[in-house]
Amino acid sequence: MSTKAQKVAFGQKAAFGFGMLANQMFPAVISIFIVVLVQGLGFPGWMWGVVSLVPRLFDAITDPIMGFISDNTKSRWGRRRQYVFIGSLIMGVSFFVMWQLFKENSIQFNFYYFLFTSLVFYLGLTIFSVPYVAMGYEMSEDFHERTHIMAVAQWIGQWAWVIAPWFWIAMDDKDWFPSSDVAVRELAIWVGGICMILAMIPAIFIKSSSTLNEKYESITFKNIMGRLHTIFVINFREAFKIRAFRKLCVATFLIFNAFNTVAAFTYFIIVYYLFDGVTGKEGAWIWPTLFGSIGALVTTFLVIPIVAVMSKKLGKKRAFVLSQSISIIGYIMLWFLFIPGKPYMFLFAMPFFSFGIGGLFTLMMSMTADVIDLDELNTGKRREGVFGAIYWWMVKFGFGIAGGLTGVIFSVIGFESGNPTQSHDAILGLRLFFSGLPILGTMIAIWVMSDYSITEERAIEIRQQLNQRNEIEKK
Repeated sequence: MSTKAQKVAFGQKAAFGFGMLANQMFPAVISIFIVVLVQGLGFPGWMWGVVSLVPRLFDAITDPIMGFISDNTKSRWGRRRQYVFIGSLIMGVSFFVMWQLFKENSIQFNFYYFLFTSLVFYLGLTIFSVPYVAMGYEMSEDFHERTHIMAVAQWIGQWAWVIAPWFWIAMDDKDWFPSSDVAVRELAIWVGGICMILAMIPAIFIKSSSTLNEKYESITFKNIMGRLHTIFVINFREAFKIRAFRKLCVATFLIFNAFNTVAAFTYFIIVYYLFDGVTGKEGAWIWPTLFGSIGALVTTFLVIPIVAVMSKKLGKKRAFVLSQSISIIGYIMLWFLFIPGKPYMFLFAMPFFSFGIGGLFTLMMSMTADVIDLDELNTGKRREGVFGAIYWWMVKFGFGIAGGLTGVIFSVIGFESGNPTQSHDAILGLRLFFSGLPILGTMIAIWVMSDYSITEERAIEIRQQLNQRNEIEKK
């Protein structure tokens, strides 16, 4: 049984996907560039933790406000497009400015400069991403078409993780750049400019209807300030009353937080464990790049298509459980396949652990759209912006916690910034956290999702009830 087919033109899906490429390219590049703060500019672990945590916590605060603004905007361009465009401009310019860091400056100056400019960047990210994600939720009412939209978007977005790791090679090649800080200053110009253009594509090409005559709330500064209790308390409370949505948020937080906490370890495990601290063409050189790039290629060409098929054949919940179970196998394999002298061995784990993040967002964004239908049935309100903001609030909050936790782990295990080699205990600590934390987070997430209740049949029933109610209201 299925809802009435509501096919979305592939061009519209692709336009949404280019926005996802920008949305993922920025964090992908940041995860690489940020290594320079430690290796090139001498940031201690606590500074890394602060600049990772604080801007993302700020981002998490502004997201719900942006969700309210986006849902209640009256304009000839609809509720979302203008914000996506403006956010793109702020992100692109501030990203370039953020990475203008010089060794000649003191560590303290670079720390505060990076922290402040990061806040501006993440404000732009909020203005862009919250309306952008809501646009995706609005594109179709069909249960399976929603998954296909998100699969196309994730397929295009994954190219960010294919491309970004190659910056490691560029940054480490003295024929290209004399030092890593010079590299990030110059590369940031290209990344900021190209991603700004990509982020604008959904605003320009995705269709929307005028909302000038809609009965929305006022979005004046005074009204927004007066609605903060609604935005941060009532909306959150109403959203988390929906058991299915709670499960989506908690599961995403666990998997994404665990993954991102240890993602930064990859470079250091490869450099210090597999190559004893030797970088350049004499040591690690291309291997951190291959780890990230091949993993993303596997996700792009193998994981996302398989997960999309699994979702259609098994249902979204079963597809989630199966994909995450496969990822656990991959993380176990990585413990055994990180072998000094044989760096190519870890490539055999790629098809397995890539199912983790690859399957997560392909399914969860589609499932969130189903939850939004349920909320509309219960409340009579269509709140893509609110639910998108809250869901991504959990993602970004987890990202922030992950950044801070990474710094804490570095300090606990005794990792020494800038040292050419690391102690045995530090390396062992990196490896234990790298495999163990994602396995633990994923296992708990699977348990959380084990009784997720919105099946295809239930989603169709909800959609039919909404259509019937809308028809009655039109009369």
